[in-house]
Amino acid sequence: MPDIKPTTSLEEIVSLAKRRGFVYQTSEIYGGLANAYEYGPAGVEILRKIKNLWWDFFISKREDMLGLDSQIILHPKTWEASGHVGSFTDPMVEDKVSHKRYRADHLIEAWLAKNPINNPPSVESMKSEEMNRFLQENKVKSPDGNEISEVKNFNLLFESSIGVVADESSKVYLRGETAQGIFSNFKQILDSNRVKLPFGVGQVGKSFRNEITTGQFVFRTLEFEQAEIEYFFDPETSDWQALFNDWQEKMWYFVTEILGIDASRLRWRRHEDSERSFYSKDTYDLEYLYPFGWKELWGIAYRTDYDLKQHMQFSGKNLEYTDPFTMKKFVPHVIEPAVGINRLFLMVLCDAFHQDESKNRLVLKLDQRLAPYQLAVFPLLKNKEELVAKAREVFVNLSKKYRVAWDERGNIGKRYLSQDELGTPYCVTIDFDTLEKGTVTIRRRDDASQEIVELAELEQKLALMLA
Repeated sequence: MPDIKPTTSLEEIVSLAKRRGFVYQTSEIYGGLANAYEYGPAGVEILRKIKNLWWDFFISKREDMLGLDSQIILHPKTWEASGHVGSFTDPMVEDKVSHKRYRADHLIEAWLAKNPINNPPSVESMKSEEMNRFLQENKVKSPDGNEISEVKNFNLLFESSIGVVADESSKVYLRGETAQGIFSNFKQILDSNRVKLPFGVGQVGKSFRNEITTGQFVFRTLEFEQAEIEYFFDPETSDWQALFNDWQEKMWYFVTEILGIDASRLRWRRHEDSERSFYSKDTYDLEYLYPFGWKELWGIAYRTDYDLKQHMQFSGKNLEYTDPFTMKKFVPHVIEPAVGINRLFLMVLCDAFHQDESKNRLVLKLDQRLAPYQLAVFPLLKNKEELVAKAREVFVNLSKKYRVAWDERGNIGKRYLSQDELGTPYCVTIDFDTLEKGTVTIRRRDDASQEIVELAELEQKLALMLA
């Protein structure tokens, strides 16, 4: 297997993201907030396009899929039934001097990276006791070089309350995942829609986790967006393995063909028995080679009938499905593909990052379906009224069909470089030949080549280029 490396460093991605308005630190004027980021004008365009492409491919174009938008705050019993209240935890240690908290598994991974050993343990499958033993035996310290506490399980759910008086009876949680809203609405979906197994329900929405990990930019944050699907089926009439493989193929296709990601930086990793949930028959992660290593991008699990049965037990409601032909009643099984939109976003930025040494420029080679702007329109000079007026005319006309950037600042070369970093596929320059000969210059992002085109044919040309 070839030695595949990340496209760039995380520091370069963070710098580009801030410089061009993809991502900002939350509350930066107050010193920022750990594990919290906001998406600027360019970033929010990419996020919106990723979500729209996901929805179109997995929901709108499939006869067997339905959409849902459940609430962020659900009945607190939802999270007891799902196991989040009791076991939704990360292994945590504390620096005994600074009192900073760290993920124990991340400290072990960092230690192993600096101290290679034969047959290193699988950190993903280590239990808390095993982590604690490893940290103690190898005298692992905090990143500040201080002694650390024993490993403790830290619950990731955010607690809140409803009403004037905050007590146990008013306690609620910000959802830790979007999936539970699908399970708790299963009966209502059956009653209000004429659906037959197998079918799926998907939604995109915000989730919240009280993360203690820092330093991975938008990969792991307090607030993030998930795109989750619960695909329900009868295990007696549908081959779960065939369904599972089909979803894996669709996930791979979406990432490589629709988002345009380099397949060499993707891989499947099967969960070991020790790390897989006890109710899961099989679990895989689709991993991407981020600047900080191979990490989970998208997970898929065969969750059997565990979730619906848990909600039946805690709610006392019947969530069985009745086969319309045989009248057989049973609890459907579920395959769950779940992805973080923010992780897709970070992958897209990393994969598109390209340093063009020959032309001394940084180029974000985004698929044109993801670029914040499809086009940019420039007047060659901003102090020539006739050029600016003509450029504005072209800009307004093209804006009726495309997302178009307008820029008249500085010299034309700097404007091109700015659009290269934003990932804009094409720039249209209005110059003196436009006024005299009726031609414009189209400049291509990826190779910086230029083409003279008749203004009268511009829209037809762009329609082919942006098809």
